[in-house]
Amino acid sequence: MKDEQLPLTFCNPSAFAFDSETVIALLADMHIRKAIERGDFDNLPGSGKPLDLSDADDPDWWVKSFMKREGLVFLPPSIQLRKDDAALDDQLDQLSNEKAVRHEIAQFNERVMHARHQLPSGPPLITMPRDTEATVTAWADRKAARSKEARTQARGEAKSEKRSRQGFFRGLGRRRPRHRTGM
Repeated sequence: MKDEQLPLTFCNPSAFAFDSETVIALLADMHIRKAIERGDFDNLPGSGKPLDLSDADDPDWWVKSFMKREGLVFLPPSIQLRKDDAALDDQLDQLSNEKAVRHEIAQFNERVMHARHQLPSGPPLITMPRDTEATVTAWADRKAARSKEARTQARGEAKSEKRSRQGFFRGLGRRRPRHRTGM
């Protein structure tokens, strides 16, 4: 079959109808493939680096640039609540009294319950409301541990400061013997 010629009726070029856009796209593709084979696109400046595409054709360019400039990130409620749950203990540790802690836990639980009553948008919501009493107890335990550690550290610093002052003043009271060299 290699040496045989195919009849013209098998591959008649006029049997296909192409519009002008398709012909232009096929010609462009053919020229690009030949250029790649020749190596015309090898070692171009900026090769392997991300493209900085303009937002000129994007209708939401202003909102996207504002969010990027201000560092805003809008996540689906399920993801945002996961992040908030992970950061809640650190946030509670910044508060000084139990009333403020209870208020913060109530706000978090309200957001979780509100998200549970909404139609899901994004990944499933797996965050559960916090048990207020258990969270307050854990907060109080962490607070007590921090204050105990701070007292222990303050005592240690006071002792070391006292020792250094005593050592300084002890050295002042001593007289050094004078050595005379005999000549």
